[in-house]
Amino acid sequence: MAQRSTSARAPAPLQRLEEKLTKENLWLYILSILKERPAYPYEIGKLIEERFGWKPARVTAYMVMRSLRAKGYVRISVRRGEDTGKMRNYYEITESGIKLLEKGLQFLEKTLESLKGEHK
Repeated sequence: MAQRSTSARAPAPLQRLEEKLTKENLWLYILSILKERPAYPYEIGKLIEERFGWKPARVTAYMVMRSLRAKGYVRISVRRGEDTGKMRNYYEITESGIKLLEKGLQFLEKTLESLKGEHK
């Protein structure tokens, strides 16, 4: 289910929370998409918008993907696009990228449980 952005009328703390959990942690969304299948950058942005209900800035997404690649969390393979037949750079998640995503999700789950008072 797509997550929708808070209204511009939402209280400032809620707007700040949304920004921290989306734009400032774009790597989580990118790795989540890539865990399902390889994708090219423009497609990743569209999939984030469809699945999570917000659209990352294209330049920001490219910068995050470049950083993830430099750190070994994703790799690029050049292949023919299914939609146009053009050669494209497809990003694929690596084993270390999967581990990073899992650790990030575990952190978020523990944090949410603690905030709800569901200590384990």
